[in-house]
Amino acid sequence: MKKLFVPLVAVATLAVGATPAAPASTATATVQIKRLAFLPTTAKINTGDTVKWVNSDTQNHQVVSNNGSFVSPILGPGKTYSHRFTAAGTYHYHDGLNPAVKGTVRVTGPPPAVTIGASLPIIVYGQQVTLSGTVSSGNANEKVTIYQQPYPQTSFAELTTVLTTTNGAWNLVLTPSPRILTQYQAKWSGRTSVNVAVNVRPRIRLTQRNGKFTTIVQSATSHARHSVLAQRLSRFGQWVTLKKVRLGGRSSAVFRLTLPKGKSRIRVAMSINQAGAGYLDGYSPTITVRRR
Repeated sequence: MKKLFVPLVAVATLAVGATPAAPASTATATVQIKRLAFLPTTAKINTGDTVKWVNSDTQNHQVVSNNGSFVSPILGPGKTYSHRFTAAGTYHYHDGLNPAVKGTVRVTGPPPAVTIGASLPIIVYGQQVTLSGTVSSGNANEKVTIYQQPYPQTSFAELTTVLTTTNGAWNLVLTPSPRILTQYQAKWSGRTSVNVAVNVRPRIRLTQRNGKFTTIVQSATSHARHSVLAQRLSRFGQWVTLKKVRLGGRSSAVFRLTLPKGKSRIRVAMSINQAGAGYLDGYSPTITVRRR
């Protein structure tokens, strides 16, 4: 499995009125994921239509919106993921397991009113993220109210208000950063934006000294008695599990590994099941160990 890496990306323009009219009809456009490509690269649909991604490849893939408006689970061969687009705009996305593979969804419909996007749709616990958007008036000093819904809350609550600047743009650095899966929306002049989500991975640290490895998992919850996997990168570019390690009371563990002679690249991985509700799977940075 490749390590997921999501680069900082520009925020797409997305918005919807407070009470959008239901489309006269809806349709589903299919995008195949095959041979490191989204086919078609650009899907063109109308507001209210759905895009269905089908993994027609032999490798895993993940559909990740650049601004947090949709994120699929990891899709194995033959698996599918669908998302309904309720607002006009241009939605850029990529493969979370191979960010060089990119696609676009263009949605036609009524002009936008208030937009919102997240600078990073997936973060590591503690990583900084920014929300930003625009209002259709294009005026400065317009009041935009930001709402949040952290997991497992069932409704949105007001977070803060911001004022627009030049061309009706607004910006908010989230401090503190989201501690668990959190959805956001913006309201302006009686209009509500689409929802965007910031997904969170546990922060996993890994160090090695005198033949002993130490790992620590950090998030807003304890991971005591949960398990992580110590893995080595094979010469074929695949992560091979060497040992299952159970975390102690401080969400940490010390362990040893039997490694071949020469250079080994080691990481610790935590599955989404072990990470717990509201979190994605997590990975430590890779460290290099040399054994003579």
